[in-house]
Amino acid sequence: MADFISISQAKKMRSGVNVKAEVKSKGEPRTVNLKSGGTINVCDAIIADGESEEDQMKLTLWGDDIKAVNVGDIVVITNGYTNEFKGEVSLTKGKFGQMEVNP
Repeated sequence: MADFISISQAKKMRSGVNVKAEVKSKGEPRTVNLKSGGTINVCDAIIADGESEEDQMKLTLWGDDIKAVNVGDIVVITNGYTNEFKGEVSLTKGKFGQMEVNP
């Protein structure tokens, strides 16, 4: 069983991120072009493990994960990674991570 860290800690990490949080909101899916060619749907959700702004972060969902996650669900990300875009840190499970919904 992975040791979970808080979202405020996860924002300072780059890889090996293990968090358990509630989905607070979910945006509309959009289609993006892949570097390898083709397209995939991507969607941003906001997850939180507390009430303050520090306890929230963006979770980027790709492909089939978009339909699997709904507002109010508990998501567990193991071995995820973060990246920063325009000053905002977001979390994704990536190729080597896993995501469980309502474990």
